[in-house]
Amino acid sequence: MLTTVLRGLAAASVAVLPLTASSPASAAETLPLAEAVNRLPVEAESRDGYDRDAFRHWNTGDDPSDGCNTRAEVLLDEAVEPPTVGPRCRLSGGRWWSYYDQVWVTSASGLDIDHMVPLAESWDSGASAWTAQRREAYANDQGAEASLVAATARSNRSKSDQDPAQWLPPAAEVHCRYAAEWVATKLRWSLAADETEVAALRETAAGCPDQTVTYEPAV
Repeated sequence: MLTTVLRGLAAASVAVLPLTASSPASAAETLPLAEAVNRLPVEAESRDGYDRDAFRHWNTGDDPSDGCNTRAEVLLDEAVEPPTVGPRCRLSGGRWWSYYDQVWVTSASGLDIDHMVPLAESWDSGASAWTAQRREAYANDQGAEASLVAATARSNRSKSDQDPAQWLPPAAEVHCRYAAEWVATKLRWSLAADETEVAALRETAAGCPDQTVTYEPAV
């Protein structure tokens, strides 16, 4: 419970775990945010051919036997006060902290599960060349805390498919964390960034001298 609260209320760094327990081990790396931004490959982006249905989600999640899909599993993992799980994984009660806008939420229906790097943005940045299986793994990635975030529907829909050059969370005090999670996700999945995106991330990183990024490549 303490780990969940700390994650919801404040995170000084981004911890990323292996995609699956059975995957070959890859070395995790921790580095300053500014250095992590400089590791992003800079490329022009293209949305040609994008279709949200190319990313199958939500699937049966990390534990197919629990009757919950990825969305529900993320909600259960991020709950500060656990909800009651009913038939067909229906969630009632519970309490969550939406860090984007610093809001407490007491109903699962009031939350969206945000892809830290939106599906459309990932397509623009390299996912267009992936297999369907890799896109599904990306869209349901519970192997890294940064990948999927429970946030208020309002903040998630305000973000839409925008990158940090176009959108940052309403709560200015979490911009360092958000930039770190964005960069960690892109590095984890070997996604590129365009010039305006990198410029915005560098500007944010300049104000976050103590922020670190820890990521492990997805396999």
